[in-house]
Amino acid sequence: MNNLVLDARQLKKTYTSGPQEVTVWQGVDLQVKAGESIAIVGASGSGKTTLLNVLGGLDVMDQGDVLINGQSLPALSEKERTRLRNQQVGFVYQFHHLLPEFSALENVMMPQLLAGIQRKQAQQRASECLTQMGLAHRLGHKPAELSGGERQRTAIARALVNKPRLVLMDEPTGNLDQQTAQQVENAMVELAETSDTAFVMVTHDRDLARRMHHQYLLADQTLQPLLAD
Repeated sequence: MNNLVLDARQLKKTYTSGPQEVTVWQGVDLQVKAGESIAIVGASGSGKTTLLNVLGGLDVMDQGDVLINGQSLPALSEKERTRLRNQQVGFVYQFHHLLPEFSALENVMMPQLLAGIQRKQAQQRASECLTQMGLAHRLGHKPAELSGGERQRTAIARALVNKPRLVLMDEPTGNLDQQTAQQVENAMVELAETSDTAFVMVTHDRDLARRMHHQYLLADQTLQPLLAD
């Protein structure tokens, strides 16, 4: 199983509420191969975003293990986890989190520059990613000059610029109108079909979830397949 990008095993997450320990979810297993796309759906408060943060090393689990490209996150130091996230994991959120004072091109260049890539090379790679997202004519525009869909596609380009093995998406179309969301969805589906990257997406949109290779439901503290493969 050399192409297994994400391997989550028997994850458990709890939090303390007063004197009580509350279980968010437990016994969670999830394996995602290169080129696969996974959708996770569930009610608000079921712990979907928390799960995504644990899978990406932004939060820690109470039990279990998460391996990204064969590397166990709990076994890494915080500095090593930060390096792994920058080099191998891309994040896309409901809100784009673009820096308003920088152009689309400069925003997408940021992860490359943080990784120590030369500016000229970073600029070329960022331009390629934005062009791939249909934004070749928007390189010099700042976020305020972009439409909602263009801002989100810029955020996706930023997530992809370091050629990550894994991209984690948290409600990537949740803040968009239906038509704009459809444009972003089409771009994401095309990327999932044409790249060797693994995608894990949290979404309330069942139609979008069905366009992914596999769908899971997070409910009653467990993660289960939602539809037959």
